[in-house]
Amino acid sequence: MSVKYIVLGYLSWQPASGYDLKKIISDSETLPWSGNSNQIYRALVELHEEGLVDQTVETQEKLPARKIYTITPKGKEMLVEWSKDTPMAPQFRKPFLGQLLWADQLTPKEIDQLLDDYLNAVGEKLFMVRVQADRKPDTPDRTPREAYLWDMARRNWIASYEMELNWIREMRQELRQFDKEFAKRDA
Repeated sequence: MSVKYIVLGYLSWQPASGYDLKKIISDSETLPWSGNSNQIYRALVELHEEGLVDQTVETQEKLPARKIYTITPKGKEMLVEWSKDTPMAPQFRKPFLGQLLWADQLTPKEIDQLLDDYLNAVGEKLFMVRVQADRKPDTPDRTPREAYLWDMARRNWIASYEMELNWIREMRQELRQFDKEFAKRDA
């Protein structure tokens, strides 16, 4: 996913400064990256150079001037074209699975603790996504369909975390059963 298109998307909703965009993106539990300041400001410079956004300077009393960015008609066209692109399959990067592949070296108690820690971490993420879904922060809802699409994206993230929790619980139960049977064979 290109940072530039996410920035264009938010600017299609409302004009914003780089700082505003950074806050919106970093507060999102559903975007796959934090949108660090360098990425966002670099994207804004490139978008401006390409004529996809306009920039105005807003003076502030006792504060530095702010650059406010607004999407241009050409930027809206680019956003529409990107939205029509063939979607990529999801990229699941789960560092935990790397740990799990080599966890046979651990005792049953250590594996259980590892799964407990992962269960808690995923549970916390699920909680945060649910809270954010309830608050619906920085969400455009210019049309009922747009509101629905944003809601469905949130529901997808919630379902993903719920599925991960179910998978952990199932694996934990099966590993405990496996360890009991293995201990009986060794006795």
